[in-house]
Parts: sequence; C-alpha cells; structure tokens
Amino acid sequence: MGKPTLLVLAAGMASRYGSLKQVDGFGPHGETIIDYSIYDAIQAGFGKVVFIIREEFEEVMRSKFEEKLAGKIEVDFAFQDFDLSKFGVDRVIERTKPWGTAHAVMSAKDKIDGPFCVINADDFYGTDAFEKMAKFLTEEVSDTHMSLMGFEVGNTMSDYGYVSRGVCEVSPAGNMESVNERTNIYYTGEGDDRKIVYKEDDVEHDLDPQTRVSMNFWGFSPKVFQVCLDLFPAFVEENADNPKAEFFIPSIPDYMVKNNMADFKVIPTSSKWFGVTYPEDKTIVQESISALVAQGTYPEKLF
Repeated sequence: MGKPTLLVLAAGMASRYGSLKQVDGFGPHGETIIDYSIYDAIQAGFGKVVFIIREEFEEVMRSKFEEKLAGKIEVDFAFQDFDLSKFGVDRVIERTKPWGTAHAVMSAKDKIDGPFCVINADDFYGTDAFEKMAKFLTEEVSDTHMSLMGFEVGNTMSDYGYVSRGVCEVSPAGNMESVNERTNIYYTGEGDDRKIVYKEDDVEHDLDPQTRVSMNFWGFSPKVFQVCLDLFPAFVEENADNPKAEFFIPSIPDYMVKNNMADFKVIPTSSKWFGVTYPEDKTIVQESISALVAQGTYPEKLF
C-alpha cells in the first residue's frame, strides 16, 4: 500500500475569528497551524497533501505553501464552490457559504485515489495523532474498516465561547456506534461548579469531559466519496430553503455504520487539542507552540 494522503479543510470563512486564520502565523517564524500538521504528517509517512480551498484563496495559499514544501511532500489543491452539478444536483441554489465539511471532502474526489486522512486547517492535533493515523492508513484501512481520532472533549474546549464537536458513542470493542454533530458546546458555571454542556433546542445537556469526540480527524478509503455522492442530492433537496444547512462529515460515517457498510475504529488519544476559533485563542496557541519548541518536540524553524 502506498503512502496515505492528507486532506486539509481550508475553505472556511473564519467568521468568528475575524480573518483568514488558515495562513495566520503562530510559530516562532510565522508558521501556520497547517505547517505543524504537515510537518507531523511528513514525519509520520504521508506522501501527499491536498488543500480544499475557496478559489479566491488560491494565490495566497499557493504562495504560502508550494515553494517551502517542494521536494518534501506532493502538494495539490481542490476548490469548494457553489457548482452542484458535478455532484448530481441540477438546480442552482443561492447561498453565501458552501455546503459544509462533507461537501468539502467531495470536492477532492478527483485528487485522491488511495487511503487518506481529513483534518481541519485551524486545529492543532499533535504528533501522536498523525503517527497513529498513518499506521492505521498503511496497515488496517479498507472499504469496510475506517477510523477517526477520538479526543476527549475536555481536551478540546475554548475558554472564549462555544465550539462544534462530533460527539461519539463508542462500543466496548472500540468502534464508533454513532456520532452526532453538536454545534454549541461550551463551559458553564465557575470553579468547582464548572462543567461542559451542549445546547439543543434551547435545552442544556451535560457532557462528560472524557467523552470521545471527533475533531474532523478521519481516516478514510476512497469509498467514502461514493457514499457522499449518493447522499448529497437528497440532502440538498431537503435543505434547499435553509441557508444554514450543512452536509457535515460525521453524518457520513454515522450512515455507514448504521447501514452496516463499514465500521469505524475510534483511535484514542489523550493529546490536548488547541486551535483558533476566537481571536482570544491566538495567544494561547502561540504560547502552546512555543512550549513544544522549547521541549524539542518541533524544531524552531520547520521548513
């Protein structure tokens, strides 16, 4: 089996962050969060990186990554846009934002022909996660056996507002039984009374800090493209009048599991995630990266 591909979701508009965080600098020499993910991926044995972007970002993304990655890993780009005809949808629907993360994955279907891993551009996952995923994608993955990296929700929170997470139910054998996208997870209370909750239909529900969640770090075979293509037209039809509806990645594995098409191994990691959802998160990310550089986990200058 050849080297796996890293698929980076970098088409988001960063509405809460306030700028194009995909290319914002956080490391000692202005390294982006994506730089650290790609560095970890190269060290773990990935052979290609594909960036999913909006077409208007192409020039800045190419200038940021192509030259410095030349000779280190193969680089390609795919566009997430509003042309639905290539996904079997004949109608034109006016929207201000694309159709979500699973729609983004579909946009790379012609760029990937082997096992691949999906990550968010603005999430820092750490060395352990990439090593474990590379091992899975080279030794275990098949059309009926895929995976996700399972973070503890308590290790993935922001102190500055709500976050979205795919909340997992995990079987005793370590496989995902279901995953539900919760788009409003946050801290409530102070001190000893502080806890994690998610809100649904204006009702708060408690969430155990050790609950396994998806951070959109998935290990797939190309079979997932066909499942997305099969489900997307009906999703669009059902949500044509809902400008906020999104075709999320977790809905695809959830469908596959419930229809006995594949199992999804939940690869556990105790790593503490960090990322930039809000402007206030930037300082924390910079300090966290500086600490990892000081510890020798990363060189001061990556590339």
